Amino acid sequence: MATILLLLLFSASFTAHAQQAGQSVIRPGSLLTPIGTNSSWLSRSGLYAFGFYKQGNGYAIGIFIAGIQQKTVVWTANRDNPPLPADVKLIFTSDGRLVLQSAQAGTETEIISNSGNFVLYNSNNETIIWQSFDRPTDTFLPSQKLTTDQVLFSSRSDTDHSTGIFRLIMQQDGWLAMYPVGTPFTLEFGYFGQGISGQGADVSLNFDTDGHLYLLNGAGIYIVNITSGSPTKGLIYLLRIDPDGILRHYSHNLDQNSVWKVTWSGPKDVCAPKGLCGINGFCVTNDQEAACKCLPGFTRVNEDSWILGCERNFDSKSCKSNEAVSGYNMRGAKYYSCGEACLRDFNCEAALYKDGECKKQRLPLRFGRRQQSDSSVALIKVGLSSLSTDPIVPKESKKEIRVDILIISVSLIVLACIVLVVSGIVVYKYRGLVEDVAPKSYTYAELEKVTDGFKEEIGRGAFGIVYRGAIWNGEKIVAVKRLDKLLAEREREFQTEVKVIGRTHHKNLVRLLGYCHDGPNRLLVRIEIARNIAKGILYLHEECEPQIIHCDIKPHNILMDENGCAKLADFGLAKLLKPDQTKTYTNIRGTKGYVAPEWHRNLPVTVKVDVYSFGIVLLEMICCRRNVDFDLPEEEALLEEWAYHCFECGELGKLVKDEVVDKKELEKMVKVVLWCILDEPSLRPSMKKVLHMLEAGAIDIPIPPSPTSFLTAL
Repeated sequence: MATILLLLLFSASFTAHAQQAGQSVIRPGSLLTPIGTNSSWLSRSGLYAFGFYKQGNGYAIGIFIAGIQQKTVVWTANRDNPPLPADVKLIFTSDGRLVLQSAQAGTETEIISNSGNFVLYNSNNETIIWQSFDRPTDTFLPSQKLTTDQVLFSSRSDTDHSTGIFRLIMQQDGWLAMYPVGTPFTLEFGYFGQGISGQGADVSLNFDTDGHLYLLNGAGIYIVNITSGSPTKGLIYLLRIDPDGILRHYSHNLDQNSVWKVTWSGPKDVCAPKGLCGINGFCVTNDQEAACKCLPGFTRVNEDSWILGCERNFDSKSCKSNEAVSGYNMRGAKYYSCGEACLRDFNCEAALYKDGECKKQRLPLRFGRRQQSDSSVALIKVGLSSLSTDPIVPKESKKEIRVDILIISVSLIVLACIVLVVSGIVVYKYRGLVEDVAPKSYTYAELEKVTDGFKEEIGRGAFGIVYRGAIWNGEKIVAVKRLDKLLAEREREFQTEVKVIGRTHHKNLVRLLGYCHDGPNRLLVRIEIARNIAKGILYLHEECEPQIIHCDIKPHNILMDENGCAKLADFGLAKLLKPDQTKTYTNIRGTKGYVAPEWHRNLPVTVKVDVYSFGIVLLEMICCRRNVDFDLPEEEALLEEWAYHCFECGELGKLVKDEVVDKKELEKMVKVVLWCILDEPSLRPSMKKVLHMLEAGAIDIPIPPSPTSFLTAL
């Protein structure tokens, strides 16, 4: 007689919806068999079932969604046991036990709830003796809760529900984090997390029936919203840590022809799960899907699974050498010397080279992946038998070839040096003649260097400031005029000055040596447009009677007149407030990508929704791109997340790519954006404050928190 034990697994999320009637209360003496019509017990709604399902060459026992065409397993009992044979019987005995092939007496009653929870009650249906929600597997269902130190484990594959190689834990520090199995719970091994530090040890992961997934602290306060809720009618949800180590939030329409759809996933990088390809394997991204490969000189241990990784295809003892070896970390090494050092070292199986640093490695190698952004080079020791068998050139021939190559190379280098020297002399001697031919076009960066960062002012006019500069290694003093005001008339004045002065040559007239038309720092043009937009929104919020919330601030609703002045348009979704009213309840309005988070939470909306939309528009103007662009690399696809990452890492230049901008002005604008798009409406500044930050010259804008650091309880 074997008693069914329910083991700890991972979880997923669902919303129950009635489809058909089923038996919910299971009485002692009831039994199930793998084959036939009596293979499972249905919940009252008919959506969930507990019983036998097919696995491998036998059967397993668990909970699955039976009310849809695609049967989906959400919990498995004894998941690491071998499959059960077809002649086994599962009996609920009179003494309250689930056993195989024999019966016992008992007084307990067990119930499958409509939420997908399998519950064992006492005889009066008041005390819960055991429930499957306390021992989740790889799936998390609505109304389920993951508390401190509870762990979920992935399955080995989509069809094998035994324990896999990834796990999700609700840590004591309040973070929900993911790690490979068999590693410590430390940052070194973690590959994804959600949470906010300092929330205590009672943080829990919660899942509502509308698909809303979030973290609560011990006081019941929302600290992180992972997904937002959606209508529950006709939909079910689940959260699952899939075999590839990605945590995915799924939804399914109860229509029989529907399929599961991924509504959220983390991490976004499909190669982020550490150990996905096993030891001595590495992960590459192929069309946004993870693909595993073995290192050179290695082959897969199991052709059906990557869990066991790869093994050498040659005997490494043949590489033994009696030569002395160097240390395991070498600094200032060259690429080829790093490889040579590993070849001479019998204990070295591979070497990692990056920026002059060489690190020797022993097998096995773990957590391998290939990234375009990583400049590291892996040098793997392989056997000669695994290389191509090309004919070997005799040593004498090799030597002769190398001498010929050396002579040709030296000759070319000498010739190039002669040409370079002669060209330099000619340019130096006749550079005065070149001046007279035509003005030279300079870049903004070149003029910034010439003037030492526009340091010394020697004059100013109505349209700009004149700075002292020096060219040709300081031999020639020049004056550089910089146009700071950017209206259309200033642009025309610049073009006129270049045309007129560029054609004149007289000893008593200023000679135009060159000009820069990078755009007179085009960021300032966009900032001027942003100020116009902010003034329009401020009028609606504070100077207009009645007060108006525009509700649809986006680039399509901003028009430019002939003088480059921005004007707000399209008030079809606007909301008028009463004189004593500061907030209102209304259905969601606006355009996806520009809508403030509170619209999705059924919270009252205020003028701060326009502040959020303005922040997104300003960010798009700064970066000259859309807020969402999936044609870009994954980390850059969502502009607001990419902007905060660049700000946090001090790499704001990546936002404007090759455009030369005033770094201080760029930082100030990004700070304004990050304050505007904060998740908590009360933390966003008013439009009056936003305009003040845009117009003030030397105002010190505080460092904003993460846009998603503060979340409001729903």
